[in-house]
Amino acid sequence: MKTQVLRVAGKPPEDDVFLRAAAVLRAGGLVAFPTETVYGLGANALCADSVNRIFTAKGRPAHNPLIVHVAGVAGAARVAAGWPANAALLAERFWPGPLTLVLPKHADVPGVVTGGGPTVAVRAPAHPAAQALLRAAGLPIAAPSANRSNGLSPTQAEHVRRGLEGRIEMILDGGPTPGGIESTIIDLTSDPPRLLRPGLITPAEIEAVVGPIQRSAPTPHAEGPLPSPGMLQRHYSPRAPLECVHAGGARLADQWLRAGLRVGWLRRAPGPPPHPPTHAAPGLVVIDMPPDAPPYAARLFAALHELDDAGVDRIVVDAPPDSDAWLGVRDRLRRASAPTPR
Repeated sequence: MKTQVLRVAGKPPEDDVFLRAAAVLRAGGLVAFPTETVYGLGANALCADSVNRIFTAKGRPAHNPLIVHVAGVAGAARVAAGWPANAALLAERFWPGPLTLVLPKHADVPGVVTGGGPTVAVRAPAHPAAQALLRAAGLPIAAPSANRSNGLSPTQAEHVRRGLEGRIEMILDGGPTPGGIESTIIDLTSDPPRLLRPGLITPAEIEAVVGPIQRSAPTPHAEGPLPSPGMLQRHYSPRAPLECVHAGGARLADQWLRAGLRVGWLRRAPGPPPHPPTHAAPGLVVIDMPPDAPPYAARLFAALHELDDAGVDRIVVDAPPDSDAWLGVRDRLRRASAPTPR
């Protein structure tokens, strides 16, 4: 299969591009598209055969559910069996945007979308290309991140192409995604609501709308459906082993370099190199990361893709602060550094 890449940002005949992509979805095909978080891999959420192709293309475990994307609240009624008051409040405040709501699933939603579970994760993306695709298709679109399972999330169309070329019909290239990490996920079937995955919207922002929430996600069972995407122990991972350190990143990089390894270092702010001979070594790739959480999140996966491309053997990351603003970034780094399950 040849994967077609169509540029959407700033292209005059964009309506035609989205109509072509919508036709692919309606015919059972797969289309990768940009959102304000990362690129998603979309299929018709109401067609089990189409959604099954997502799992095949990604190599995704069947018990790991998908997020269903809709244009707005009206679209949510096609996939969710209920719309509680908290859903209305959160959607009014954060939709379209990077907030996913977990609700009882509508009977029309195939079980493959939810990993066999009774709930569905739904959100309205804010990216204009995602909205245009949803309007053109007239369908809810099931879409996890457009990458091979457990790999780095894609924030550029080229990341998608390298991982999924030949496995999907089309990629809509909307340029780099602005948010950089996946949406916040809140389970509204719990009382009080429960945070399942931190993201670009912080718990404090959610609590300002609906009151206190449970901030610790449940421990997933080894068997059976996961309650939400993004809950696998190891996820969002570069090819090289990654280690987060609260201090001593320079020392660890130096240690690995002296062992003859090629090392990538995500440094939170410019600072002294390990020491002059090490810093000058060709085996060290340093990427200085932004000091604040939103721009750091926007840069994170792209930086890790760059280190993968550089062929490093080990990655050291200066751990970000332990605060609400950094919760989503810390979650991604924790899962990226987890050992490979045996």
